Amino acid sequence: MTPLLSTVTIAAHDAEKPDEEAIVSVDTFANKKRGIAGLFSRRTAAAVTIAAAGLLAACQQSINFGGTPPPGGVQTPTLQTNAPPQGELLGAGSVRVALLAPLSANGNTGRLAQTLRNAAELALNDFQGADIHVVVKDTGGRPDQARIAAEQAVAEGAELIIGPLISANVKAVGTVARPANVPVIAFSTDVGAAARGIHLLSFLPQNDVQAIVGYASSQGRRSYAALIPQTSYGTVVEAAFRQEVARRGGRIVSIERYAVNSSSSDFSHLQEPANRIAQVAPQVDAIFLPDAGDIAPFMAQILSAAKVDFRKVKLLGTGQWNDKRIFNESTFRKAWFPGPGTTGFKRFSDRYQAAYNSTPPRVASLGYDAVILAAGLVRAAGPERFSNRVLTNADGFLGIDGVFRFLQDGTNQRGLAIYEVTNGGSREINPAPRSFRNTGF
Repeated sequence: MTPLLSTVTIAAHDAEKPDEEAIVSVDTFANKKRGIAGLFSRRTAAAVTIAAAGLLAACQQSINFGGTPPPGGVQTPTLQTNAPPQGELLGAGSVRVALLAPLSANGNTGRLAQTLRNAAELALNDFQGADIHVVVKDTGGRPDQARIAAEQAVAEGAELIIGPLISANVKAVGTVARPANVPVIAFSTDVGAAARGIHLLSFLPQNDVQAIVGYASSQGRRSYAALIPQTSYGTVVEAAFRQEVARRGGRIVSIERYAVNSSSSDFSHLQEPANRIAQVAPQVDAIFLPDAGDIAPFMAQILSAAKVDFRKVKLLGTGQWNDKRIFNESTFRKAWFPGPGTTGFKRFSDRYQAAYNSTPPRVASLGYDAVILAAGLVRAAGPERFSNRVLTNADGFLGIDGVFRFLQDGTNQRGLAIYEVTNGGSREINPAPRSFRNTGF
């Protein structure tokens, strides 16, 4: 069969080598499985070149689109050119994508929304010849306004919705997008907002748990205890912790839950659950403390005062440990926690700083990746570009923060690095995987 695509050359602007290019070779697209074979990229020094390769060359593995097409074949919305878009337009390609963000919201929420808009613009500038345009729509940070924005996007022929940021807004958008068969790539960390067709690109707590327990297990840690907050985050973390320890062949000796009062600085109620964990410390190899802020250091001090031997018992955390309060607490020296690799984001951050004269928050890279992913799929996957089986391919995609893939339930998996707390900081002790092969996922 004659290939639909042969060789695609994508110019990728590099802060240090502006003329360098990333080459994506698509040897065969149209075959009996309607997949993409032989997809490779030559990586350059800047993170933008990772993304400019369309996020489609995760660790230089070919992407196989398996599974069964939806009933009636691939359903791609038709652009309604008679419905003028409401919102700022970025880019000039033929495929319409909507970006929903709380631009008019007050405080930090509104500022985050602006960074998502800027990241989308930067992505389009970096991906030369992107055949998409992005319509930026304001949700105001309110579910009703988010739903209206989604209705507009669908009526205007958007084939993909990127955003929103807030969980309740994602759920509201889902009530519109799912019946219209328009996929969503959103940024909420609430797994309750995920669903088939509503994909979360954010950093999810279960990925932290999988990464840290997986690494601890590889280092011979088999018996665990945990101190977990009585919050919705704690509930998700505990479920993931129980599942991952069991999957790795370990055992949980004890889990203690504790109440959290964000308006109080009185942590005296934490003494009793921490002391109970200290009592079982001689039976465990690791103690899991997924909380951060001021609570985790206080817990660690209680454990230290109770004579827990941290030469034998390793403290484990989550991505919330990327906090100076953790780094400044001596009890955490040589403790482990997961997180995305820093090199890609540093390069992205420098580029964003140069373009917008401000330092981007972490969520900005997600906005960038989502737009690059959309442009890459339009270029490489043709009419199937945003179908569920394309978006959920098992090999995943390579973005600013490393390799990731969407799961059928709307959640995601990410390849994370492992860091060790040092005196006032941290160091990477295990690099993030470059693919999902041999990761145990």
